[in-house]
Amino acid sequence: MSAAVAADAPHLFAAARHCLDARDPDEKVALTQAYARRFEAGALPLDPSAPAPEPIRMPGRPERPRLVHPRELPRRGFGTDEGRAAFIHAIAHIELNAIDLGWDAVYRFRDLPADYYADWLSVAADEARHFMMLRTRLRALGFDYGDFDAHNGLWEMCEKTAHDGMARMALVPRVLEARGLDVTPGMIVKLRALGDHDTVGVLEVILEEEVAHVAAGSRWFRWFCERRGVEPESTFRDLLSEYARAVLHGPFNIDARAAAGFSAEELAALQALAER
Repeated sequence: MSAAVAADAPHLFAAARHCLDARDPDEKVALTQAYARRFEAGALPLDPSAPAPEPIRMPGRPERPRLVHPRELPRRGFGTDEGRAAFIHAIAHIELNAIDLGWDAVYRFRDLPADYYADWLSVAADEARHFMMLRTRLRALGFDYGDFDAHNGLWEMCEKTAHDGMARMALVPRVLEARGLDVTPGMIVKLRALGDHDTVGVLEVILEEEVAHVAAGSRWFRWFCERRGVEPESTFRDLLSEYARAVLHGPFNIDARAAAGFSAEELAALQALAER
C-alpha cells in the first residue's frame, strides 16, 4: 500500500474519521478495504477513551461530480450508452455516499455493542466494492465517475439524524437506502431487455447484498427501541412523519423489504404515508 493510503489509524473511530475525510474515491475505497481487513484480524480496537465525534460536516469529496438539486438532474433514457452511463453514475454516487454513511454510523454513535460496529464497517466495505464494480462498468462505456452531475440527498439525511442513532437507523438504511430494493428490479428488467447483461450482473449483486444492509438497519433500529423502552412500529411511523414524508415514494418491493426486517405494520405505514 502506498504511503498516501496507509491505514495507520490507532483505533476504529480514528479509522472511520480517516475514511470520511478522504477526498479521492480511490483513496476512500482503498482505506475502507484496508481497515476492514485490520478489523477482521483483530488489529483495529474499539477505544472507549477516543475523542468524542466532531459535529457532522461534509465528508471528503472530489471536485467532480458537481452537486445540484435533484430537480436539476436531466432525465435520460437507457437507449444510448450515455443514458445508461448516467444511470450507472447515479448508482455509483449513491454507493460512494453509502461508504461514508457506513463509516459515519461507526464514528458518530458511541458506547454501542461491538457487533454494531462490525456490521457498519462490513457495510462500508461492501459499498466500496459496489462503487468499484459500477465504476469499472462506467469506464467500459467510455465514461468515469464525475462525468455527470449528482445530488446530496443521502448525506443531508445523515446530517438530520446525527443527534440520534435510533433515527439514523430508521431513516437512512430503512428509507433512503431501502429505495434501491424498490427500484432496482425494474431497472434490471429494462437493462436485460436492452441486452446490457454486464450492468445487470452488477446490479444483481448489489440488490442481493443491499437486503442485508437494510436488515442491519432494521436490527439496530429495534435494538435502540428496546433499549429505550419504545414500541418499534409506532416509533418508525412517527419518525417517517417527522423526517421522511417528502422522500417516500412507492411502489415498494414488499418481499425484499420483508426479508430486510420490515414488519407488516411498518410496510403499511410506508404505503399510507407515500399515498398522502
